Amino acid sequence: MAADSTSDNPLDQLRLSLMQDVLPVGLAVLERARQGGPGKVVEVFTAGSEDPIAELRQEGEPVARDVREQLDAVSPGLGNPVMPVSVSVDEPEMVDERQDDPDDLMPTLRRIEQRLEELRRRLPAQQG
Repeated sequence: MAADSTSDNPLDQLRLSLMQDVLPVGLAVLERARQGGPGKVVEVFTAGSEDPIAELRQEGEPVARDVREQLDAVSPGLGNPVMPVSVSVDEPEMVDERQDDPDDLMPTLRRIEQRLEELRRRLPAQQG
């Protein structure tokens, strides 16, 4: 079953870009202007930063995250666009529930450990 990708729709691309890139930068610029006027806004560009836009995006991200969450409270997916995912399930192998011999437990535990490792490899790393 194929799902429509957000990247296929230019309006969804635009909204995603606005929410993830433009919103944090704009909020950082507004906060700098509120704190120190135009000079504070220009400072990020004249201070010798390698990537002033990335710096502004980082500054504004906490507030932007709050704004996106508030938008989601109004309408789910409005602030944090829903991203389509593809999910597949492998049918589990039938396992004999009765294991009398403790030595039979080791292969089962190894198989569980291998599957957990496979899950860890497939899940994205948590950013903190």
